Amino acid sequence: MPLVESSGLQVALGGNPVLKGLAFALEEGRWNGLLGPNGSGKTTLLRAISGLIPYDGSLLLDGRDVSTWSRRAMARRVAFVRQTHSISFDFRVMDLVLLGRAPHKSLLSVYDHADESRASDALSRLDLEGFEERSFHSLSGGEQQRVFLAQALVQEADLLILDEPTTYLDVHHQFEFMEHVRSLVQAGKTVIGAVHDLEMAARFADHLMVLDRGRLVDQGAPAAVLTPDLLARVFRMKAAVSVTEDAPLRIDYARPLS
Repeated sequence: MPLVESSGLQVALGGNPVLKGLAFALEEGRWNGLLGPNGSGKTTLLRAISGLIPYDGSLLLDGRDVSTWSRRAMARRVAFVRQTHSISFDFRVMDLVLLGRAPHKSLLSVYDHADESRASDALSRLDLEGFEERSFHSLSGGEQQRVFLAQALVQEADLLILDEPTTYLDVHHQFEFMEHVRSLVQAGKTVIGAVHDLEMAARFADHLMVLDRGRLVDQGAPAAVLTPDLLARVFRMKAAVSVTEDAPLRIDYARPLS
């Protein structure tokens, strides 16, 4: 049985249709990359899968309609990392990361040494070792984003949903994070993530889905999906696609198409 399955999925926001009749099935233990131009519906789809917005049609997680999951049960199963974050109050970094443990704690329980150990390990993996006592608002944008990535890691959900989480990271930390997520997939986790960089998506994802104006226009293995024809039709770019020794897929952009 697919981990996430959809048929006739539709979402309207403010009376405007955003997702239009999507049908797909995503298996466990794969990295599913979500691609598409700005405004194609990527974030809306991720939010629907996470149970954050209403929808019409069928959308199942573990064979159960997403709308029937409680917030607590969903938080134990799904970790959602948004593209940007804004918090009104300042937090100690350790306290913010520990919030990822909340779905696993009872209402009156406190975070223990095991929780703090998980948080410190997640920070270390994201090159934030020693940041536990830092103020969140004192960090750079890229450092703040990595703190939220660490928070998602300690949540220990089986499904990790990423909404372009590397947007504010430098190249080194982009690849470092993506490689860590790859290791989680190899260990059995499932990832559904919107990725802006098409070559990076081809490098790390097992399966790609491409949205355009709210519709699913193609899906499959990266090399089968990212063709010159699709780049022209969906991304309006004339480009050549090749496989090299250094990268599984290289895209040489020539010019934008009208």
